[in-house]
Amino acid sequence: MKLEVVRPGFSTTVQDLGRPGHAALGVGRSGAADRGSFRLANRLVGNPAGAAALEVTLGGLVLRASGLTTVAVTGALCPVSPGGMNAPITLWPGDELALGTASAGLRCYVAVRGGIDVAPVLGSRATDTLGKLGPPPLAAGMLLPVGPAPRAFPVVDLAPRAALPSAPVLRVTPGPRRDWFASPDELLSTVYTVSPDSDRVGIRLTGPPLGRVRHDELPSEACVPGSLQVPPSGRPILFHADHPTTGGYPVIAVVEEDDLDLAAQLRPGQTVRFRSSRPPATRRW
Repeated sequence: MKLEVVRPGFSTTVQDLGRPGHAALGVGRSGAADRGSFRLANRLVGNPAGAAALEVTLGGLVLRASGLTTVAVTGALCPVSPGGMNAPITLWPGDELALGTASAGLRCYVAVRGGIDVAPVLGSRATDTLGKLGPPPLAAGMLLPVGPAPRAFPVVDLAPRAALPSAPVLRVTPGPRRDWFASPDELLSTVYTVSPDSDRVGIRLTGPPLGRVRHDELPSEACVPGSLQVPPSGRPILFHADHPTTGGYPVIAVVEEDDLDLAAQLRPGQTVRFRSSRPPATRRW
């Protein structure tokens, strides 16, 4: 069974849970940016949690099925035809699945029963947009192979989810270079705006710059997902799914892993704030 890409949408890639364990070689984890929505999509069609699916930025995707199959759409809120979000959808041969433009959130996930069966690279089918690993982004006319259906059948027919917050607050812990900044507390008191110049590598934020007390060069050091790196402009960049494994700018804080799914749904122009994840008695801010 194959899925034909009738229209690829604004930007669509194949993703799974990534390729961890290769950072020493300069290869990042990559994988789905919103891992919770990705796992839910697979669960709704009876797939293993890590089966390859599609990550769709802002919607606009249209697929045509060559055979009988089951799909599910999760993540950013968008019109879906036929069916709806967060529920299994049956496609008959020749049926088209169409996603409209997302009205809330940024990334949708489309899982198909059996998974997208492209060739793995370093153990993963994920597209790493920075490292140029994995399959290329979708284009009109592409045929996506679908793997054999798993033995297990879907056991969930609807999974309602809470609406995405309009002004998210992300939890952070202090970073290794917090002492490079004159007033690190300003990170927690500033309302930032998501820049249009954001992608799977990093979410660029605009707002009042963070002043530094040290201006010397910092040798490149390891970075993890969620690192808030501050370049000379003083405006943080939140490292996300396809971030580099090292960076040469000071990291003032790190967003909690559990909040990275929420960060993945931030849209350009949306506001975001940060708060300490530590109890007041042990807070070091």
